[in-house]
Amino acid sequence: MKTDSDHLFPVDPTQRAIARELYGVAAPLPLISPHGHVDPAILADDTPFSDPARLIVVPDHYVTRMLLSQGIPPSKLGVPTVPGADPETDVETDGREIWRRFAANWHLFRGTPSRMWLERVFSDVFDVPALRSGGTAGWGNADEVYDAISDRLSKPDFRPRALFERFNIEVLATTEYPLDKLESHARLAADGWGGRVVTTFRPDDLVDFEWAGWPARVAALGALTGENTTSYDGFLAALRSRREAFIAAGATSSDHGHPTALTLDLSRDEAAVLFEKGLNGTADAVDAEAFRAHMLVAFAEMSIEDGLVMQLHPGANRNHNRWLHATHGRDTGGDIPSSTDYVRGLAPLLDRFGNDPRFRLVLYTLDETTFSRELAPLAGGYPAVYLGAPWWFLDSPEGLRRFRETVTESAGFYNTSGFVDDTRAFCSIPVRHDVARRIDAAFLARLVAEERLPLDEAAQTIADLAYHLPKNVFRLEG
Repeated sequence: MKTDSDHLFPVDPTQRAIARELYGVAAPLPLISPHGHVDPAILADDTPFSDPARLIVVPDHYVTRMLLSQGIPPSKLGVPTVPGADPETDVETDGREIWRRFAANWHLFRGTPSRMWLERVFSDVFDVPALRSGGTAGWGNADEVYDAISDRLSKPDFRPRALFERFNIEVLATTEYPLDKLESHARLAADGWGGRVVTTFRPDDLVDFEWAGWPARVAALGALTGENTTSYDGFLAALRSRREAFIAAGATSSDHGHPTALTLDLSRDEAAVLFEKGLNGTADAVDAEAFRAHMLVAFAEMSIEDGLVMQLHPGANRNHNRWLHATHGRDTGGDIPSSTDYVRGLAPLLDRFGNDPRFRLVLYTLDETTFSRELAPLAGGYPAVYLGAPWWFLDSPEGLRRFRETVTESAGFYNTSGFVDDTRAFCSIPVRHDVARRIDAAFLARLVAEERLPLDEAAQTIADLAYHLPKNVFRLEG
């Protein structure tokens, strides 16, 4: 979408003109991407993307999820299966066939943010025609778009690092688990390329007894760090060691994706008992939740020590589609939002650290009912708390608008942390940031038109929301 477009701006001509002016302040600012899931090997290798299907369709579970809802299994879209999955599940390997199947069902995406993002990727990133609905009759158009994108991908200007620079990305944060040796980040640091790509510490797989293989990962953590992880104290020491390694690789934040927002401030001995039950296989679901809840407080204490900003993403009922999980593994679109209690859940953690100036906690939600009732008052009442951007099911134009409308009255703008794209789809990064900037421009334009905010202050605010706030909140100034 060209920067002079009025896409997503208000219909009212007065507000539209103001939004256009405010957007003009934000549009040229570099992108700060403090939370995402792009594979750093893409940038470390800097090899051409293989084909349009594997770039745009296969890794995007917004896309594969929608098609699964209409009976098209991910295997038909090239999504790999996990070891031990049904041997009769053949994974499609022909990129053009994957693309044709996707294009034949383009109508399913009408009105969704996925369609908006994809159309913007086609036009803004690749300068190719839009897909047209029409089933198999639309294959000619599908092939035209596929061939045009393939042609672009063969050119040096469309290699990952060239796109990174064209997208005007100043900082890109990836997300890795503690056992990752961070080899791609080491290669990026060693080869002298100027793009700033940092990692994020995501320890979920080492604090969740219910995640299959937990004892083996704890043992691997000990082998990697040289700590004795058969004891709770050694386990904590090993986690601290890995946090140090992540910080050396550029990390400024940790990320925690727990089922709930429950926190517990247990004693060392109480936590050690739970840890032992996890190792010997006698822990039940109550024990697992208690240990996860305690570890959030333990990680907050570590954040006081080492300065990592703590992000919390609760409320996803992980792997709700059990068939999808068994066949294709985690993070393939099988999770469902659930209600979340932040006020009572976070009380133990905030009692200890909510007023400590060294601590920063960025909260996200999949439960919109908490925007005005819980999250905005918490961010407005504790100096350590910031509100993260709407994510996953809520990072749509409507979700972004509702967020601003419901949290600003209690939390203001400056207790929020700016936009995060939260994406694996590399080419959608600039599109998603542009949508957020347009929605913020529209929201601020209404405040200006209603004489609730002077234009010059609105201009400063949108610059802060787009660039300065995320850079500051996530400690990315260095």
